[in-house]
This record gives sequence, C-alpha cells and structure tokens, in this order.
Amino acid sequence: MLSLDFNKRVKCPWTQSEIEKIFRVIEKKIKASGDLEINIVGDKEIKDLNFRYRGKNKVTDVLAFAWQEDGVIKTNSLGQIYICYPQIVRQAKEFKVKIKEEFVRMLAHGFLHIMGHDHEKKKEAEIMFKIQEEIVDEYLN
Repeated sequence: MLSLDFNKRVKCPWTQSEIEKIFRVIEKKIKASGDLEINIVGDKEIKDLNFRYRGKNKVTDVLAFAWQEDGVIKTNSLGQIYICYPQIVRQAKEFKVKIKEEFVRMLAHGFLHIMGHDHEKKKEAEIMFKIQEEIVDEYLN
C-alpha cells in the first residue's frame, strides 16, 4: 500500500483526497508499497529542478525521482514526483483535453517512472504509455 505525502505550492484544485483516489486506480495496475511524495509546483521551481538534475533550462510537466532505483538507498520512500500545474494547464489546452485528464496522465507518468518504466526505446514506450492511458481511462470513467 502506498502512503502519500502531498505538498501543494501553487494554487490548484487538487486535494490530498483526490490524489489518493487517483492512486487507488494506479495501485490496481501497479502493485507498490512505500512512501511517495507528490509536489504540485509552479514554473520556476520545476524549471530550477529540471536544470539542476537534468541540465535542461526549461519548464517541464513532470519530474520523478526514484529513491530505490539503484538499490543503494535503503528506504521505505519510493521517491518524489513534481508536477508543474501551470504547464499541465497549458498542455491540456494545447492537446485539447480537460485539465483533469492531463493532470492524471502526468501523475501516472511520473509514478511509472518511479516504478522503473521508461520511454527511451520504442517497445518500452509502448508498454509505459499503454499502462498510463489505461490508468487515465479507468480514473475518468
């Protein structure tokens, strides 16, 4: 079972209970247990993190930091997910989807990265995006 620590540093409609509902859907697809930190941030914070940890000096939608990825850190913490709410709003408009849909998609995307999924290779991307969209569909329907 997942234990969530929810931090909201920008104005947005999401609450801890709503985030927990999303993760109940996610847990049906991916069995996981441990602590997970979810951070809803603005453009400046995500841009700073993206530059510091990925060398990219631009705003991004989601960043995921997996703490158990290399097996060196022995902790109950699975990691941290940072979601840039202003970027989610922009992307929803760009992709012509509801903000809620894009938010759930990026939260699922970040969690899949935490759990070791990647989209660097075509086959890995197909698997990851299939699970991601199944989570979005199940949550919204």
